[in-house]
Amino acid sequence: METKVEALEDNRTKVTVTVDATDIDARIKKTYKDFANKYNFPGFRKGKAPRPIIDNALGAEAVRATVTDDVVNATYPLAVDDCGLFPIAKPEFDETDLVEAGKPYTFSFTVTVKPEIEIANYEPVEIELPADGASDAEVDEQIDALREHYYSFEDASAATKVKADSYIDLAMKATDDKGEEIPSLTTENRPYGLGANLFPAEFDEQLVGLKKGQTATFTLDMPADPPIMLSSLAGKTDKITFEVEVKVVKKKIVPEVTDEWAKEQMGFESVEDLRTRIAESIASQKADIMPRLKENACLYALAERVEAEVPEALREDAEASLIQDFFQQLQSQGMTFDVYLAQQGITPDQFKEDVKQQALDMSKQDLALDAWARHFGMEATDEDVADEFVKSGVEDPKALQAEWRANGQLHMVRQGVLRTKAVQDIMEKAVVTEIDPSKKDEEKPAKKAAKKSAKKEEAEGDEPAKKPAKKAAPKKAAKKDEEEPAKADDAE
Repeated sequence: METKVEALEDNRTKVTVTVDATDIDARIKKTYKDFANKYNFPGFRKGKAPRPIIDNALGAEAVRATVTDDVVNATYPLAVDDCGLFPIAKPEFDETDLVEAGKPYTFSFTVTVKPEIEIANYEPVEIELPADGASDAEVDEQIDALREHYYSFEDASAATKVKADSYIDLAMKATDDKGEEIPSLTTENRPYGLGANLFPAEFDEQLVGLKKGQTATFTLDMPADPPIMLSSLAGKTDKITFEVEVKVVKKKIVPEVTDEWAKEQMGFESVEDLRTRIAESIASQKADIMPRLKENACLYALAERVEAEVPEALREDAEASLIQDFFQQLQSQGMTFDVYLAQQGITPDQFKEDVKQQALDMSKQDLALDAWARHFGMEATDEDVADEFVKSGVEDPKALQAEWRANGQLHMVRQGVLRTKAVQDIMEKAVVTEIDPSKKDEEKPAKKAAKKSAKKEEAEGDEPAKKPAKKAAPKKAAKKDEEEPAKADDAE
C-alpha cells in the first residue's frame, strides 16, 4: 500500500491510497471462494462453483464491488495511521471505479484533521496551589464548622427583635381566600428559621422587627411557584391570610472548644487530639488531591494561551464524551437526571450550557497540549504505544494493538501518549505560588475534604453525582472489551 497526502483548506487533508495488484488479486480470489461456499449454485457442490457461474448468478460486478468495499474499508484506517493523521470527523470518499484483476487499485478520501495551532508562548505556566500539610488557620476553620454543626438554642431577651436570619417560635393561623382555616399551616407553636425558604420571602419580611408577644396580620398572593410549605395549596386558593404571633426569639449558641466537648461530642481525648486528627485529615486529603489540583491549574493556565478558534467538530466530540461519562456516573450511583438537577439547583438549559463551556475548555486544553508537545519535539514512539496496550492488562496486547490499528483508532493512543508527556513536562516546569490559607476570601481546595474528619465512628456517605468532568491527558489504552478509542482522563 502506498499513500499520498495533500493538505487542503480548513484543516482538511486529502489522502490517496494505492493498493498493489497482488493484494487485489488475492482479495478477488478469496471473495470468489467465499461466495462459492456461501451460496448454492445448481449443478455444483458447495464451494466448487467456477467464476463464470458465480458471475452469471450474482452479476458480473458483484465480486468486484464486494472487493472494492473491502479494500477501501480495510486500508483507509491503515492509511490514516501511516500518514500520522489525527481525524476529528468521518472521512469523505471520492467516487471510484471498481477493482480489476491484475491491476493496482487507487482511491482517495478527504478528512478533517485536528488543527496544529500555536499558543501565545511556551514559558512555564504560573499557578497557585494550597500549601502542603495543614495550617492552624485551616484547622481552626474546620473546628468552627464542627461547632456550627453542634449548635443549640436559648431564649433571647424579650426586647430582642426578629432579624432576617433569626430563629423563632411562632403561633400562626392561616385562612384561604374564602376565609376558611388551613389546618396544615395553623399551629399553636412552630419553630421557624427565617431565610429557610419554607415560606415566601414576603412572609419573612412581615416578621422582621417584631418582638416576643407581638403579632402581625397580612395577606399574601399564592406564588406561581410555591415553596414547600405552600406546595399542597397550589390551585386551591389565590390568597392566604396569616395571623402570626412571635412566641419567643431564639439565640443560637455554638459550643465552646473544650476538652470536655471534644471528648463527649466528638469522641476525641482532648482538644489537642481533635486538632491533631483534623490536621492529619487535611494533610492526607491534600496529598491525595494535590497532583490533580496541580494538573488542573496547569491545564487552565495553558488553555488561556490559546488564541485560535476551536473547530466545532472538536468541541462537539468533547461534548459528546462529557455527556456519556456523566450519565454513566449517574447510572453507577443510581441517581436520575432530575434528582441531580434538583441537588445542583440548575435547569436543563443551564446544564447544557455548562457542558458546552466545559467541552470548549477541554478542547482548548487538548490543542494547547498538542502545541506544547510539538514545540518541544516530543514523540510517541512505537514502543510507547505498545507499552500502553501492555498497561491495559489484556491477555494479548499485540492482538489488541493490531485490532486498534485495523479499526483506525491507533492514532488516539499516540495522541494520548503525547499529551501525557506534555502534561508531565508542564507540571515539572510550572512556577507554583502557595496560597495563604488564612485569607478568608480565597477558596481552600482542601476544605470540603477536611470536613470528613469529624467523629471517629461516623460513616462517610457517598458523594453526589458531579457535573460533567473536564478532560485532560490520557493515561492508558482501552481494555480488551472496550469498543471506544482511548480518551483523555477527566480533570475534575
